[in-house]
Amino acid sequence: MRSIWNGAISFGLVSIPIKLVNATESHSISFRQIHLADGGRIRYRKVCELDGEEVSGAEIGKGYEEADGSVIPITEEDLAQLPLATARTIEIMSFVPAEEIDPLQMDAAYYLAANGATAAKPYTLLREALKRSRKVAIAKFALRGRERLGMLRVVDDVIAMHGLLWPDEIRVPEGVAPDAEVTVRDAELDLADALMATLGEVELESLHDDYRDAVEAMIAAKAGGAFEPAEATVEPAGGQVIDLMAALEKSVRAAKASRGEAGAADADADADAGAGAGAEVTPMRRRSGTGRKTAAAPKAVGGKKSTAASAKKTASAASKKKAATTARSGTAKSGAAKSGTTKSTSTASAKKAAAKKSGTAAGAKKAAAPRKRASA
Repeated sequence: MRSIWNGAISFGLVSIPIKLVNATESHSISFRQIHLADGGRIRYRKVCELDGEEVSGAEIGKGYEEADGSVIPITEEDLAQLPLATARTIEIMSFVPAEEIDPLQMDAAYYLAANGATAAKPYTLLREALKRSRKVAIAKFALRGRERLGMLRVVDDVIAMHGLLWPDEIRVPEGVAPDAEVTVRDAELDLADALMATLGEVELESLHDDYRDAVEAMIAAKAGGAFEPAEATVEPAGGQVIDLMAALEKSVRAAKASRGEAGAADADADADAGAGAGAEVTPMRRRSGTGRKTAAAPKAVGGKKSTAASAKKTASAASKKKAATTARSGTAKSGAAKSGTTKSTSTASAKKAAAKKSGTAAGAKKAAAPRKRASA
């Protein structure tokens, strides 16, 4: 890999010659600007605004523009003569735990390579010291015309350096958080935890740029003359979440289904069946068979009442009064018959005896009445 900067790491009184190499690369597809009429490429030419002539890169220098529009020329020699220890040195300032570095500060990443055989020993010493301390080194260095902050850490067997933004380059997040006061319930947090656990972890090496693959395939198809544009299936953007709990539950089921967990597809189908999915239904209690039999008991008693009524029609006024008293007693006993079969049987026997007595008395009175008329 080609180095972009040569210098040294200053580690106390130890100096480690190193080369700076880019640790990242961009795989994004770049496009050229063209003239739509004929496909000609559009180029930007650097022209001097005073004489109107195009100038080459060798003729272009740096300058600082003042507020009044005047320009002060700045040469590379001027920058090289600045009294900065970091002009060609990565100066380590301190060692701190890695968690103290805010990820918002992280910028470009570089690999530091030992420059020469004499640099191998001090380079390895610093690398092993960083490993054992489980800390990162905070350093200052100058690159591309400005002084920067850096964080040194170990990646495999190499010392890597992340450029850091200065603290005053990090914006304060004013007006970003929601203005409304929102309360999150424990049940919602539990479902969010369940979703996080279901999604689990992913190997970053397995992720790739689907958009770039599609663009490359489209370019290859157009180059071969076999490109046929197809309508893209764009999923509708998510609207306002009405039921957060339902959305979380469905997300957990969908995540389980995507991982092939048993029962997840059935649960998801049940969830789509209706809004009441997952609700508990409590069946109504039915009356027992004993209760229905007891309710039918008065019919049998009613039959006994009809027999007593026939006896009352043929009896005298005194017998009617006695029969009515007996009927009321029988009715009270029929209510008691609801509590048991034995009491109902005894009540029926008593009523039969009362009816028999009533019939006997009525027969005696009928026999006595003709004899009175005969004597007269």
